[in-house]
Amino acid sequence: MATKTLKGKIGVTTENIFPVIKQFLYSDHEIFLRELVANAVDATRKLQALASSGDFKGELGEMKVRVELDEKKKTLKIIDRGIGMTEDEVDRYINQIAFSSAGEFLEKYKDQLSSIIGHFGLGFYSAFMVSKKVTIDTLSWQEGAKPVHWSCDGSPEYSIGEGKRADRGTEITLFLDDDSEEFANKGRISQLLGKYCKFMPVPVVFGKKTEWKDGKSVETDEDNLINNIEPIWTKAPSELKDEDYLKFYRELYPMEEEPMFWIHLNVDYPFTLTGVLYFPKIKERMAIDKNKIQLYCNQMFVTDHVDNIVPDFLTLLHGVIDSPDIPLNVSRSYLQSDANVKKISTYITKKVADRLEEIFKEQREQFEQKWDNIKLFIEYGMLSDEKFCERALKFALLKNTDGKYFSLEDYRTAIEPAQTDKDKNVVYLYATKPAEQYSWIEGAKNQGYDVLLMDCELDSHFVNLLEAKIEHTRFARVDSDSVGNLIPKEDKVKPEMSEEDKKTLDELFKAVLPEGNDYMIDAQNLGENAAPVLITQSEFMRRYREMSALGGGMNFYGTMPESYNILVNMENPLIARIWAEKKDSELLHQVVDLALLSNGMLKGKALADFIARSEKLLK
Repeated sequence: MATKTLKGKIGVTTENIFPVIKQFLYSDHEIFLRELVANAVDATRKLQALASSGDFKGELGEMKVRVELDEKKKTLKIIDRGIGMTEDEVDRYINQIAFSSAGEFLEKYKDQLSSIIGHFGLGFYSAFMVSKKVTIDTLSWQEGAKPVHWSCDGSPEYSIGEGKRADRGTEITLFLDDDSEEFANKGRISQLLGKYCKFMPVPVVFGKKTEWKDGKSVETDEDNLINNIEPIWTKAPSELKDEDYLKFYRELYPMEEEPMFWIHLNVDYPFTLTGVLYFPKIKERMAIDKNKIQLYCNQMFVTDHVDNIVPDFLTLLHGVIDSPDIPLNVSRSYLQSDANVKKISTYITKKVADRLEEIFKEQREQFEQKWDNIKLFIEYGMLSDEKFCERALKFALLKNTDGKYFSLEDYRTAIEPAQTDKDKNVVYLYATKPAEQYSWIEGAKNQGYDVLLMDCELDSHFVNLLEAKIEHTRFARVDSDSVGNLIPKEDKVKPEMSEEDKKTLDELFKAVLPEGNDYMIDAQNLGENAAPVLITQSEFMRRYREMSALGGGMNFYGTMPESYNILVNMENPLIARIWAEKKDSELLHQVVDLALLSNGMLKGKALADFIARSEKLLK
């Protein structure tokens, strides 16, 4: 007796849902495989739950999801042995899709990419992004159920009738269309399964494992299992050893160096969140890949763009976050203001701060060893997140030019006696390029001062932050003034000069300085043993120029020419000779060139002229 096949129209309020699906998700159409495998995994887990509760009393048997590809026929099958569907369920879940209008749908969710389908009942229909025809063969777990066959060619018309499937579960067959031939390639499907399904909670099989035999690759009888159903973030930290975390990191990032340390996230109230975040070694500080945190939803890969879910500075970390409570079915602007997302973001920030403080307190030596690699991360966090900054003020370190590390509190205590100026401000001296600033550093040390090393890209911003957070504090780069003026203990006594003499001095020195910069000639009494001429830059102006350059823009400070202070030491014997003559001379050129040379500013012809002049003077 022939089985009866019914025909009908899929219940959508739009005229045709399929062009909507294709148009909306065309740029991300690979997502179909994730959605179909996820549906198969869900069906399998539901049957396991029914068996656990005693509602299903049959044999579970093999509970794997199988993906089968026929490259010649260009068909792709996703097969499970889960709960299956009755004809009524096929009609309810497959044939009825309710949307108010395609236009409204596209407008409302235009910001979404990979996350949209499964959250709107479109998981199955994503198959039509790549298929000219899709069939379903399914048999429900319920006693007495009949197999069902459903078929649709991408139009609202479908056919449904009794099928031939003898085994419980569902088999989806995709007949790939001509525009989607890339998915008829074994390597492409393998790559997508590895990307989206490698941690799904039910075994997913794609073909057989291969081995090298007689000079060629041959299939074995062993299933090629593509996923790890129990990744470490699903386990309790007490069950895991350091090697487990390192092994998982190598699995995620096979080409990366080992991480420095990690944080295991595990919370179930007021939201559910698990995961492991790793602190990577940052080799080239400005070449940082910020998309290394993978977001999962119940072990299904969603995205590696988590910038709306975690604070910006935490995107420097690597690892995995898994949460079913992040609303992935809404626009990104909504995501940023969602209360749950804000709670999750706050929780992760707190856990990171807790872990860093724990290492600082309990493993101080290790923390100091890792500091150079995590300094950028912590400074970035302090500059961009107020709550993290409050915590980090307790464990942030400062490193001096001798390679010694201090907490902020300890360092202030150490330098306060010698480095407090006449206005009761504690002055923190720092260098950015120790080799180039060697003479300045040594001059400061000879005065009994300590000099910090601040060579991170963010340090110009960071010193601003510390000046704001630590009362009565001032930062000065060690070459921003003469040593005697860096930490003034009393008011300076400047040389007495008439306005006419000041003008003469100004013209005399500017005439022999390189063009293209702004110079401020400043007569000072620095002692007869101090250098005849010093070239410094205003701490304020230089710092704000650096901050402007780092920001990628050219604000008011960034557009101004370089400005230098030319400190002329009127007590130096050589300057006394030059001042007595008050005219252009080889000696004037020589002392100015020596100052330029010490600042790395003497180049090209000017440098060649200096060398020739020096040789002449030595004869």
